[in-house]
Amino acid sequence: MKKYLHIVLFLLVIGKEADSQVDPHFSQFYANPLWLNPGMAGVIDGGMRISAIYRNQWNQVMVPFTTRGFSMDFQTNKNLNIGASILNQQAGNAGYNYNTGGITVAYSGMRFGTEKEQQVVIGIQAGFISRHFDPAKFQFGDQWNPVTGFVPSTPSADQLAKTRASSLDLGAGLSYMDGSKNKSVRLFGGFSAFHLTKPEDPFISAGTKSYLPVRFSVHGGARISLTDNFSLIPNLLWMKQGSAQEKMAGVYGDYTVNEQTGVMFGLNYRFKDAISPFAGLAYGPIVLGVSYDINNSSLGKAVPGTNSLEISLSWINRKSGKPLRYLSCPRF
Repeated sequence: MKKYLHIVLFLLVIGKEADSQVDPHFSQFYANPLWLNPGMAGVIDGGMRISAIYRNQWNQVMVPFTTRGFSMDFQTNKNLNIGASILNQQAGNAGYNYNTGGITVAYSGMRFGTEKEQQVVIGIQAGFISRHFDPAKFQFGDQWNPVTGFVPSTPSADQLAKTRASSLDLGAGLSYMDGSKNKSVRLFGGFSAFHLTKPEDPFISAGTKSYLPVRFSVHGGARISLTDNFSLIPNLLWMKQGSAQEKMAGVYGDYTVNEQTGVMFGLNYRFKDAISPFAGLAYGPIVLGVSYDINNSSLGKAVPGTNSLEISLSWINRKSGKPLRYLSCPRF
């Protein structure tokens, strides 16, 4: 009974707070660059980057919500950067699957400053969205017996009009990086918009039409070099989709131990939602990051077990002796 009470409270609270947020979100948002901004494609201090991210949440309440993302992007010699990405979210007991993927092309030829070390990159992403439910995992009210409970063999009069849908998706974004070598403070940031084609949402009640809201994101920060081996990186994210908003701010330290090894540690705060400490280890071309969201919202107070674990892994093909064309994006 305690578990079922938690589920009921969860549904009531999330229904009030989530509004029209549809896309998954990440605490380590810079570790999933093409989900954040198509203008981040190829914004690396190397020739190629491969990134993977995994998020698990609400595993003490119901079947966990899990999100998996994978992307690859690289530079070319023609001021064009190319990327590809996929993402899957499996949502709870209802058997809901959200899949999206796309190809990103970014133009990186806009450079300015005394030594052309400041750069603006514009990217366009084209792909698809595929969503579906598993009707076999639904439990309808008329399948419950007041004495014996749920009876799966009982047919239900409630039927879903549609359980699967796919549509074209389009996004675009712009990023700015300052790669000036002699500055102690170097800024970075960007703006992006996804679902510009406004894909129709087929799971709304019959007789009405609803569309997937455009997801707008603004992100930015600075790399502040305090010593030759240690930098502070304050960063922020504002994201809006429909009537839902997400605001996140944080800071992390990046300490270079030696030429092969670096460590990172810091804290993000998602306003009215969660505190997210994280740590990272860089060894050669590989960067591993771990964060844990501690929910401090009314949802977390009403429903224990709504914390989230997130793990990211990146590999960057850095070439020894190659000068930075521009400041690479933060590692988180």
